Amino acid sequence: MNKIWVLQNIQPENLGIAGQVFQGCGLEPAYVHTFAGEEVPRYMDGAAGLVVLGGPMGVYEHDRYPFIDAAMRLIDQSLKEDKPVLGICLGSQLLATALGARVARGPQKEIGWYPIELKPAASEDPLMGGLQPSFMGFHWHGDIFDLPKGATALVSSARTTYQAFSYGRAAYGVLFHMEVTTQIIADMVRAFADEVREEGLDGEQIKADAAQHLPALHANGRTFFQNWATLCLEAGS
Repeated sequence: MNKIWVLQNIQPENLGIAGQVFQGCGLEPAYVHTFAGEEVPRYMDGAAGLVVLGGPMGVYEHDRYPFIDAAMRLIDQSLKEDKPVLGICLGSQLLATALGARVARGPQKEIGWYPIELKPAASEDPLMGGLQPSFMGFHWHGDIFDLPKGATALVSSARTTYQAFSYGRAAYGVLFHMEVTTQIIADMVRAFADEVREEGLDGEQIKADAAQHLPALHANGRTFFQNWATLCLEAGS
């Protein structure tokens, strides 16, 4: 099995179906629980790839969350070694920051189920080429990023111009969530109940809508994650 580092920044947000796909492809996720104070590795240490998951913190909150700087150092190390990087939600913002792009609060939060649209470049992308051109994505973010210099925009939504990008051969930032399960969604609604209430949203409806939207989300997500796993297997061989 080829090891991949996985930075988990809050308890509810784990790999979800991505973990199932990765293990089925021969990758072994090595979790680093930053939310519990576990130290981010300084080096890739032979790992075939790096996944940085989501969290409610902002990339600019260095003082409150010391792991942020350490995570960006590991992202930078992975890029230097040409190892695949996958940033999801906060992870995509950290990747964008590491690549020199601006991350800031968006005009409004995007929480719950909203359609995403693949941009023309996605049809030729090795990871996203097999995805449906439009499907319902699961979102939970208040911050947005500019497109890093040299990156390719792959996905957008009505509220957010850049929902996903690629950089080089093997670095991908995805702001929305394709990895979520019914359990992860329920845990996020519970963990962020104050935010749901402040935004005037119905947490129970967000959970109920999962039954309708998860099958297509998972079908697209499995394709994407399997393609990313292939990059890791190539890097680890």
